[in-house]
Order: sequence, then structure tokens, then C-alpha cells
Amino acid sequence: MSEGSERRTSPRFAEDLEFRSVSGPLRYTNSTDKTVKYLTVADADGETIGYIWGNDEDDAAGWCRRLSGGGHAFNLGQRWVAALRDARSRGVAPTEALAELLRNSDPRLPSHIASTAVEEAPTLQTVKDLAAHG
Repeated sequence: MSEGSERRTSPRFAEDLEFRSVSGPLRYTNSTDKTVKYLTVADADGETIGYIWGNDEDDAAGWCRRLSGGGHAFNLGQRWVAALRDARSRGVAPTEALAELLRNSDPRLPSHIASTAVEEAPTLQTVKDLAAHG
């Protein structure tokens, strides 16, 4: 730059930034204090790796991996998290999503529904306790 010339700043650097809230994929609520329905999920060896749960009153559903399953259970559980997100995006009620997962489960896959029917627990904490200590 030559002497006497001013350094010009682009106006875009001086503008206030506009905050825009964006949303992610639709998801079920992640907790409830009411009775929940749930399914037991097993790996290809038949070992329980976690539980899928749902409650229609609170439009809540989720995945609880068995803590003793470590990274193996975490990785296999992503399929079930994706299945719940897909069901929510289609407007499916949580317990109907569980019924769909039960109907469509394939024991030849790396993880599958081990339950023969949708089970019921008095609270979500009961399912979490199964995952933590079961």
C-alpha cells in the first residue's frame, strides 16, 4: 500500500452475525416417569447388548446399552438408534415403533430383537437398571 491510502475493510466483516436456529432430525423425548414398553436386543451370539424402550404418553423412546457390553454394544446399538429416528420421522408412536422392530427383526444380522413379545417395566429406571446390572 502506498502512503496515504486507507486500508479498506469489507463490510461483511463489520456486520453483526445473525443467529439462525436450525433443527436436526425429529427425535422422541429421551425420558419419561411413566410405565415403559421395551424389547431386549442381542448380538449374533445371543448375548444381550441392550434394550429399546418406548412410552406413548410422553412420546418417548430410546436405547439403553448394556454397560458390560462396552464398545461392542455401543456400536451395534447405533442400528437401533437409527431405527427409532426413522420411526419418529414417519410419525410412528413409540410403542408401534417397538412392534415394528419386533416384527422386522432378523436373527441373522449382527444384532436382533431377542424378545418374543414387547415387555413392560414400571419405570424407565427399571430398564436402565437392567442395562447397568443385568
